[in-house]
Amino acid sequence: MVELRPMPADDPVSRGLLTDYFAMRAESFPGQYTPAFPSRTVFEAPAGVFVVVFDGADAVGCGGIRRVADGPTGIRYEVKHLYLAPSTRGRGWGRLLLDDLERRAREWGASELVLDTHHTLAAAGGLYTSSGFTEIEPYNDNPNATRWYGKRLT
Repeated sequence: MVELRPMPADDPVSRGLLTDYFAMRAESFPGQYTPAFPSRTVFEAPAGVFVVVFDGADAVGCGGIRRVADGPTGIRYEVKHLYLAPSTRGRGWGRLLLDDLERRAREWGASELVLDTHHTLAAAGGLYTSSGFTEIEPYNDNPNATRWYGKRLT
């Protein structure tokens, strides 16, 4: 049974999932991929949250939101490090995780969710657009990103 649990971003379980995510990205990234492990405080309420996906006792995915500079419509949170182990993909757990992060952002008064991604992550782009995200102008200078998305929550 799938379960979503908030956990510190620097917990060994969270860090292991992020290590797997960064390794996967580095393998398929065209050019130099520059990973950055997040600080624990970036994902502590109400500045953010880091959520781990469990399949029974196994940690199989993660993702978080963090507060970034307010946008034109008000409070803005950014989706970061959305990852599911390859063996779990296609079960709808990415959408479940994304919906959970959106719910948490709404509870903290967010008017918008934003995220950046790379065009080579086609499945992720499909998840974002089917979840109501639309392409927006870049809001950061992430060297690993080629696409930026936003979703109005109010």
